[in-house]
Amino acid sequence: MVNVKKMSFVIFICFMFLIPNSTFAQEVLHNGSQGQAVYDLQENLKEAGYFNRQPTGYYGSITDHAVKQLQLDSGILPDGVFGYQTQQKLNSIEMMARVVHGEARGETYEGKVAVAAVILNRMSASGFPKNTYDVIFQTNAFTAVHDGQYYLTPNSHSYRAVIDALQGWDPTHGSVYYYNPLSATDEWIFTRETVIRIGNHLFAK
Repeated sequence: MVNVKKMSFVIFICFMFLIPNSTFAQEVLHNGSQGQAVYDLQENLKEAGYFNRQPTGYYGSITDHAVKQLQLDSGILPDGVFGYQTQQKLNSIEMMARVVHGEARGETYEGKVAVAAVILNRMSASGFPKNTYDVIFQTNAFTAVHDGQYYLTPNSHSYRAVIDALQGWDPTHGSVYYYNPLSATDEWIFTRETVIRIGNHLFAK
């Protein structure tokens, strides 16, 4: 019985850590923290355009300021502490930037913001998941996920486009779909109400 209990516990732990977008919080980081976790945070902040130095692994005033700016841009209380809520927001920005880069890196900047806005619009619309991960990885939701372009490294414009969308810029006027009419193969998408064209994409409800 003891061995069975131990085995069940091990399976449970493995299962939880294999769940995508796990809700386990990472270490809370703040001014004075140091180590690999801080180094990784600085790398992520640098990619997102908030940290303009080489990562050091020490959480000083520059990192504190970068985290506060991220929090301000994301609607989070700017306390400079990299806790669970800020971790989740930075993860969401990273995921959205990957979609923007994969789907719209050849589009105008407005077109990039528009793709980010569609992700946000889906989270607030009925019939769609309510968190970033589930919206992005919903079956056949985004071509970039299906064909692997999601895993390319986003550029600074993709991150900035996500931030602009988070701050309320929605060039799509509430659209929850977009497609390239020259390459779309699903006839269903042509039945949606077109709202606006931005670059090569039609945005629709």
